[in-house]
Amino acid sequence: MIKLTKVLQDKLSNLPDCPGIYKMLDASGSIIYIGKSKCLKKRVKSYFVESPKWEKVIKMQPFIKDLEIVITDTHLEAMLLECKLIKEIQPYFNVQMKNDNRYVYAKVGMDERSAPLSVVYQREEHCYGPFRRKHTLQQMIDALKNIYPIQKNKQKYEFEYHVLPISMTSEEKEKNRLVMNELFLDVKKMERFVKQLEKKMQEAAVDYRFEMASKYRDILQAIQYLKSGINRNREFLEKSILLKLEISDGYKLIFVAKGQVIDKQCFTRITGQDQETFVERAIKKSNAIDIKSNEKSNIDYHDILLGEIMSLPDESVILLEDISFSN
Repeated sequence: MIKLTKVLQDKLSNLPDCPGIYKMLDASGSIIYIGKSKCLKKRVKSYFVESPKWEKVIKMQPFIKDLEIVITDTHLEAMLLECKLIKEIQPYFNVQMKNDNRYVYAKVGMDERSAPLSVVYQREEHCYGPFRRKHTLQQMIDALKNIYPIQKNKQKYEFEYHVLPISMTSEEKEKNRLVMNELFLDVKKMERFVKQLEKKMQEAAVDYRFEMASKYRDILQAIQYLKSGINRNREFLEKSILLKLEISDGYKLIFVAKGQVIDKQCFTRITGQDQETFVERAIKKSNAIDIKSNEKSNIDYHDILLGEIMSLPDESVILLEDISFSN
């Protein structure tokens, strides 16, 4: 078991049973890891057992000489604070959410010399994303090479699987480029393309061409990955959402718009007037905020918000469909 300093022993014995974030510090006082939990007491103590469950904790244990905690009212606030501090402090043992400058985009090639799809680090014209993992994105892009050229005929997309990628004529490259942009810009057209891929996969399976069916399955997975990365937060960013969350001594209202927390307030009990006043104030705040978007960094915040909202019971999430915001 890790040898604990007196300071650390005292802090471990007084950990609260509530949500928040924790910072692990080394002998020099530097923060080497930041984490979050719904229950700080249970999570933090798990770092100091004789046989930790995670390899990362085993490596970290000898360096932990002190810890700090920040209590939050909700798990959502703990996750958002953890993300913010990891990006600011860059602790050595944190991996996720630390290097968002490495996130990448899928770019549709615009001339004959360009690949139909490629990976780039900066948003340019005809770029889509961003995506967290360059290697995964490249794998997905490579999976599509065997069905080029993709061409559109009325409302259908025409393509066939080729064992080896084929060379396209200038005309085929242009049509392929137009199709790729169309699919990435319009989620309904992307869904139509997905259904055509599914049909080809099913037809191959019915004909006992299982290897071909597996090829179409891989292409489907690639398209679904691209579709998710491009559209994951498009609708979310357009919505205004009021969250009503239970806390230890009542409730907390959190107003989310344009992909970020605009306002929040705690109540022992909430009346209809309380809620109306809070929403009106939040709307005014949102109209006054000039949101400077860091697209890559915001992926993590958006995914935290959206993931938590989707996990909440219906009565805790109120969509404010009719509220409009000025820019």
